[in-house]
Amino acid sequence: MKRLLTYVLVGILWLLHWLPLPALRALGWGLGCLLFSLGRERRNVALTNLRLCFPEKSEAERVDLARRHFVAFSRSVLDRTLGWWASKERLQRIIRITGEEHLSDPQGRATILLSPHFVGLDAGASRISMCVAGCTVFSNQKNPVLNKVLYEGRRRFNPPLMLSRQDGMRKIVKALKDGYPFYYLPDMDFGPKESIFSPFFGVQAATIPALSRLARLTGARVVPCITRQVADGYDVEVMPPWENFPGASVEADTEFMNKFIENQVLQMPEQYFWLHKRFKTRPPGEQRFYK
Repeated sequence: MKRLLTYVLVGILWLLHWLPLPALRALGWGLGCLLFSLGRERRNVALTNLRLCFPEKSEAERVDLARRHFVAFSRSVLDRTLGWWASKERLQRIIRITGEEHLSDPQGRATILLSPHFVGLDAGASRISMCVAGCTVFSNQKNPVLNKVLYEGRRRFNPPLMLSRQDGMRKIVKALKDGYPFYYLPDMDFGPKESIFSPFFGVQAATIPALSRLARLTGARVVPCITRQVADGYDVEVMPPWENFPGASVEADTEFMNKFIENQVLQMPEQYFWLHKRFKTRPPGEQRFYK
């Protein structure tokens, strides 16, 4: 029965990709408002994050920002149906890219595409995969039907090298040295085991310092990729590679990365992934933030 229900859900999602974008976005608005009203646990997570990162805002402003985030997030979820099934020509109209020339290096250096957790990151990945065959980390889903949809959706154009999180850094290093640009999502709390604490909006956040370590091991360029959800689709900005990176230390590099993400968040705060418990892991002796 569970598998049958999953097939029904996938069928509904497949039908959605035929809708014009304004209709899909209207559905996303309704879904976002519904989830904000009913999703008490994730709403509390988002509001906790916003209180920590924006203490200067009023509670009413933070509630409004959280609501807008639920809408942006829901729209991005429904927009994924386009990435999975829409034609390449339609996707190129909806997802525009600038700075494509930075995706590869004329001198042959490895490239890390730094993509923080904004709601458009999947749209950005789909568009970039039309330009280059890269590598990324793929987390297998428990549901095999959904897992197949997600896996095949990411391999539609230039099939990327899909690595498991359990593979560790060694396979990522090899992929970079073999010439695969690495689409790296740096800003989630994976616990204390491999993390260091680095400030994010003034709050100590457990952060995996892989960006600095990979750049040091491989000599890779760090190329930020920011995808913005806009009224008529998505705009992907591939920025020039960072200069003087890596720097003095892994700790300094990680703080630099977090500060860069902060600056991007301030430009579109409703699109950052506030539903994640970014401050779940605390330094010894500090209180927990989430109930």
